[in-house]
Amino acid sequence: MTQKSTRKNAAARPRPSAASAAPENGPAEPPAGWVPTPAAKASATRFRWIAMVLWIVAIAGEAVGIFWLLRQRQFVNEDGELVRDPQTGLLEQQGATAQFPQWAFITLIVLFVVIAALSITGSFLWKKANRLDPARRSDTVRFFVQNQLGAIIAIIAFVPLIVMVFLNKDMSKGQKTTAGIVGIVLAALAVVLGIDFTPPSVEQYTADQSTVIQLLGKDQVVWVDGGKVYHVCEQVPAIQTGSDKRTGTTAQAVEAGKTRLTLEFASELRTCGLPVPENSSAIADALREIRDGKTDTTLPAPVWPSGTDAPLTIPDATTNGSEPAPTATP
Repeated sequence: MTQKSTRKNAAARPRPSAASAAPENGPAEPPAGWVPTPAAKASATRFRWIAMVLWIVAIAGEAVGIFWLLRQRQFVNEDGELVRDPQTGLLEQQGATAQFPQWAFITLIVLFVVIAALSITGSFLWKKANRLDPARRSDTVRFFVQNQLGAIIAIIAFVPLIVMVFLNKDMSKGQKTTAGIVGIVLAALAVVLGIDFTPPSVEQYTADQSTVIQLLGKDQVVWVDGGKVYHVCEQVPAIQTGSDKRTGTTAQAVEAGKTRLTLEFASELRTCGLPVPENSSAIADALREIRDGKTDTTLPAPVWPSGTDAPLTIPDATTNGSEPAPTATP
């Protein structure tokens, strides 16, 4: 749970866990890597289950349309001679003409709208879950499927039904044109809204977390309910909105809906009187590239000005497969 913080109540800051507790003579040790909070994980699971149910109902509606609704027909000019169709064994009026009923046509249009609503709602919930509990970009197939599943489901839920509309022999040309246009437009809308153009990743969240720890010496950030990003301290103008300021870990900030560290962290550090690394621009550029999906970007270590005590000094890991050296503190 995140906690409210105000200038008058500095004690509201979250207490560090045992894994990240600060030693008596130095700042907090960094955690092993970014993981969602239990509450965020539970919310993501719930959103995904609801999305799956909505998508299953949408595909079931498509099946009803294909196997029942599009098979409806009515006959006109039924005064002809009663004959038996040798292929089906069914009796028909010779000279009668089959037509797609108007009630079935209206129901088909409504069905398209319902399928679109279910598909789009499921996609929004699925994308919300992915922001709380993202996939790893290094797992390429899973990353793509998990983030674009909304668009994939929309294609599955619409394309077969649209194809069957155009293949229906009982529908008039006007009915096919109208139903086809409605179906294609709604399908395109559902696919576009189902695409995640800026999918988050574990690597992105880990890069933000690593940056925060190296800049501040601990995994602790600040945000407000109405903001979109989290910040490195609470005296910055961006969060002087009158809303309660909240402090917590980067994982708690993600749980609250703030999915990235502000790239203006250098100016925020100056505002709060905290040390600013000389290569802050390079760090911001690296974070931007990681968020854009680059997998070969190295996050630079902060280069502190001469005479500045670094909040935390972390040595590079050894390359012989052994455990990294313990964290050093200035």
